[in-house]
Amino acid sequence: MSSILRQHAEQLYAQELEELIQQDNDRRPLNWQLSPASVVTYLIGGKLKNGFVVTPKYIGNRRLMEIAVATLTTDRALLLYGLPGTAKSWVSEHLSAAISGDSTLIVQGTAGTSEESIRYGWNYARLLAEGPSENALVETPVIRAMKDGKIARIEELTRIGADVQDALITILSEKSLPIPELNTEIQAVKGFNIIATANNRDKGVNELSSALKRRFNTVILPVPDSMEEEIDIVRRRVESFEKVMELPAELPALEEIRRIVTIFRELRSGVTVDGKTKIKMPSGTLSTAEVISVVNNGLAMAAYFGDGQLKAADIAAGIIGAIVKDPVQDKIVWQEYLETVVRTREDWKDIYRACRDMF
Repeated sequence: MSSILRQHAEQLYAQELEELIQQDNDRRPLNWQLSPASVVTYLIGGKLKNGFVVTPKYIGNRRLMEIAVATLTTDRALLLYGLPGTAKSWVSEHLSAAISGDSTLIVQGTAGTSEESIRYGWNYARLLAEGPSENALVETPVIRAMKDGKIARIEELTRIGADVQDALITILSEKSLPIPELNTEIQAVKGFNIIATANNRDKGVNELSSALKRRFNTVILPVPDSMEEEIDIVRRRVESFEKVMELPAELPALEEIRRIVTIFRELRSGVTVDGKTKIKMPSGTLSTAEVISVVNNGLAMAAYFGDGQLKAADIAAGIIGAIVKDPVQDKIVWQEYLETVVRTREDWKDIYRACRDMF
């Protein structure tokens, strides 16, 4: 077992990637380690000709992954767009791992991200000593991706200021990056492209310019369509977490995960699963990622402060913490849901008591 807290996708799934590479006889774009069809198989999962089973990394519409992969074979960049917790970063990482064998060429977008983080910077000690030179140039992940023909990732694109965003326009349209200080440019090698992610809850923070939008093909990642799909996602991610963290706890029963997912889906949609009762919706997104976090936190509680079996008392605090973001309005919504929905379900008495005792 590795001592690394979180391995990169290409490390964690190295065996699957190696099997896919060996079995892949389809045509590959230049500098891709897998063909587009094999990249989709890596993402969606499946059984290879030799019987080897590839685990799914994305559980959802296969066509969305095919569109995303096809986009990266063209001269257009890919924008993964959607609600928080819809696996945008997860898909971005696995696409980069499958295509380039390297998911680490990443720029994290924040309000403080500067143009130098995307284009290039300078080693000022060398700049003062030598003047502008290649040795004084500090390469960004985008430059390294351009030189090596790999995928660069830009997380939370709409968190970056509009003027900084526009530094991408020349890179995406001309496939080159001018360096006027050296009277030269960096030209992208075939295989280079950019995957960006954006959160639609950040809409209006820093809108993409129309010029930049035209250079992206947008794929919207939805919340899981069905209850069973979301349960499967949570189950797989929790199993992975438990294995990496080596928690002295039993994996939760499927029905326990189902109850948590049900709570989140009902509050997210504003109606109970049977469609009979309308309920108020809290201010948070209540994404699948938050469901996973609640279960993982509950497992930790059970492991170190319980008997190793996930119980209602272990997950109550996590559920409330995820739902009650506004201490006034969300608290009212949660208490109403607790009394009108949770309390009335015969096999949910333990969750009702555990959550009620938290107030």
